[in-house]
Amino acid sequence: MEYDVRRIKVGDPDELSEQLRTLFHSQPLAVLSTHERGQPYCNLIAFASTDDLKYLVFATTRATRKYSNIEEDSRVSLLIDNRSNKLTDFHEAMAVTATGRAGEILDEEKDSFLSLYLGKHPHLEDFVLSPSCALVRVAVDRYVIVSRFQHVMMLHMKP
Repeated sequence: MEYDVRRIKVGDPDELSEQLRTLFHSQPLAVLSTHERGQPYCNLIAFASTDDLKYLVFATTRATRKYSNIEEDSRVSLLIDNRSNKLTDFHEAMAVTATGRAGEILDEEKDSFLSLYLGKHPHLEDFVLSPSCALVRVAVDRYVIVSRFQHVMMLHMKP
């Protein structure tokens, strides 16, 4: 299928932001994409988002490939969707790609992001509080929202 860039529009920021918040609150998991020497690499992660949508947060141990990939190159993307794996998804599902830069959260900022993450994923407390675990923040540059199979909208985040 050929991609028609004319279909991409910048949407109403307030409406798109509300749709994103609703989706992000309802979905516990996202697909994180990093790369290793130019080769894409994907992982399923538990994530949380800040209310202003500027940041997405996830946890990983420092011994993982995703962590070393982020250390090597902080550019990442995340896919968050609400598919049900039924034919109705072609008309009803929404998928969001977030692009940005990722990095481990430093001590002075960690408490508020840790509260945010554990508020959504309290069952991961032991994992997140282990000394080998890193809490990672993605500073989002933009969101690309696809709904109704071909309806594409874009939301750029202000720095």
